[in-house]
Amino acid sequence: MRRLTVANPSSFAARSYRDDAVVLRTHKLGEADRIITLLTKHHGQVRAVAKGVRRTSSRFGARLEPFMVADLQLVSGRTLDIVTQAVAKGAYGSSIAADYSRYTVAAAMTETAEKLTDADADSGTAQYNLLVGALAALSRSDHPPELILDSYLLRALATGGWAPSFTDCARCGARGPHTAFSAPLGGMICNDCRPPGSPAPRSRDRRLAGCAADGGTGLRRMCPNPCIAARPPDWWRVTSNGTLNEH
Repeated sequence: MRRLTVANPSSFAARSYRDDAVVLRTHKLGEADRIITLLTKHHGQVRAVAKGVRRTSSRFGARLEPFMVADLQLVSGRTLDIVTQAVAKGAYGSSIAADYSRYTVAAAMTETAEKLTDADADSGTAQYNLLVGALAALSRSDHPPELILDSYLLRALATGGWAPSFTDCARCGARGPHTAFSAPLGGMICNDCRPPGSPAPRSRDRRLAGCAADGGTGLRRMCPNPCIAARPPDWWRVTSNGTLNEH
């Protein structure tokens, strides 16, 4: 009598899954493999091994290079997943790498996405959509690279819950609006909490930054030029850099 075999739930097929992903970074493993850090659309941040990817005959080609977007088949593992298939969806890597300013901006965006999604897995889908949109705009040269970076940073930090306060006092919560800004304290601050030397941003700059962080329609009404509207003022950039360095 033939014995019936029961499928092992830990089998290769049972552990496989499919998802869209953007390649954040890679590093070498052994003689021919790479560890790929991915931001997936539905599974958050994933670290996976791409076996044989460094060989010239690799079936993956350039689809697992930084800044590329692909439809991936993966198998979950104990510490690292394994990439078994990759179909390109957004071939942004070559056009971005061809220009130094675009490359440095893309590197800053992927590093930001890696830090934010490592700390907050719940916002993974929103962060994925933001990053893919920014990389696509960067590869097409829709706007100057620094404007795309500023716009991306503002929205990514807001999505991750790290947006500075542009209305109430960031320290004591006193109702605003307030006129002073403190990067270490996390936003606009009242006169009682204001450290010496704090900048006093213009009212228009405060409203632009607040609207951009919220992604609201008020931004377009205030400034019809998307390049200008997307760019936060210099005083806000200090906050974004400080927030990311805390991770």
